Amino acid sequence: MNIERQRLRGSVGVLCVLVSLVVMGAASVQAVLFQSTGDPSYNTNAPSGTLTNSGWQYEGIWNTTTTVGHFPFAKSLGTPIAPRFFISTHHVSGTTNDVFIFNGLTYHPVAQYSTIDSDLTVWQVAETFPFYAPLYAASDESNKHVVVFGRGTQRGSPVVVSGQTNGWEWVEPPDGVERWGENDVSSIVNGGTGVGDLLRCTFDAGAGSNECALSDGDSGGGLFIEDGGVWKLAGINYEVDGPFSVDGTTNTEFSASLLDARGFYQEIEPDVWQLVSGPQPIPSGFYSTRISANIDWINSVINSQPGADLQIVGVQIAGNDVQVSFNTSNRLYYVQSNTNLTSSTWTTFTNNVPGTGGVVSVLDKNAAGQPGRYYRVGLAQ
Repeated sequence: MNIERQRLRGSVGVLCVLVSLVVMGAASVQAVLFQSTGDPSYNTNAPSGTLTNSGWQYEGIWNTTTTVGHFPFAKSLGTPIAPRFFISTHHVSGTTNDVFIFNGLTYHPVAQYSTIDSDLTVWQVAETFPFYAPLYAASDESNKHVVVFGRGTQRGSPVVVSGQTNGWEWVEPPDGVERWGENDVSSIVNGGTGVGDLLRCTFDAGAGSNECALSDGDSGGGLFIEDGGVWKLAGINYEVDGPFSVDGTTNTEFSASLLDARGFYQEIEPDVWQLVSGPQPIPSGFYSTRISANIDWINSVINSQPGADLQIVGVQIAGNDVQVSFNTSNRLYYVQSNTNLTSSTWTTFTNNVPGTGGVVSVLDKNAAGQPGRYYRVGLAQ
């Protein structure tokens, strides 16, 4: 079914499933709605336990001035993916006059890289990030559990059908509070020319307490999948299902996150509406641009410059040894030597060296009396 979807603008509001009934006309509450609590500060801090380091630490504020509906909003999201590069969406406007705020520090964009195959944009900054998100390169995202991040709207009035709450409308403007939620990749869909592959997640009733949907907002937020014990960036939030209508006209048009869209009309192209029907509940979904489908292009951009780390800043004799000094971020490094640059044989003499964000020095033992050597530094896997 060819369903038109609403592109996320300005900010992401992460809406999480609340199964209990809500009285129509109740006051709006927090942007993230949970089954377990009504606390508006819930999930506004980094996830812990099994979700520790699941992506919160990689989200930064892409400080562009954009518009959400009719409202100006200046706090989009972006994710560092290399020492001097972060990624967001192309349709979220930005220039090199804007700034990116990450880990409390300000970074200044100097170049922009876009592709015609997706809505992704990679920005290069003048400074060096102390750490950055690893990328999910596998093509097995379907049915994978995800953690997703957003910043945006509050929940509005409940959408009630026959006395049953089927979802919630959105309230604009966004409140700008960053929150996180969980979901699963239900399918991989192709958005067509200029959009490419998207990861689709649905707003399922009865799922876990952190089950979430995205509202109108910043499609720059990251979606992460765990791979071998490491949470990796697998998607960049792009768009959501909708808008919907009660009678298939723009007179009753509304935007909402729905646990069941049956009985409503959804716009399948401008001013063309289609009734949503079926034997089972049909939840609305959100879509994130698939990183793995664009990994070759992303790597062609971020591999062009290694950043300040991975650069050797000094080699000197230290007694019987040779001391090699190099810039680091917070990653693990290895150092190799070679006596002949025409040879492809490099010898690793130290591995898993922890970076500090500054210069780190290691010793090549008993190398001072050996033939001349060349050194190189790499990131340990």
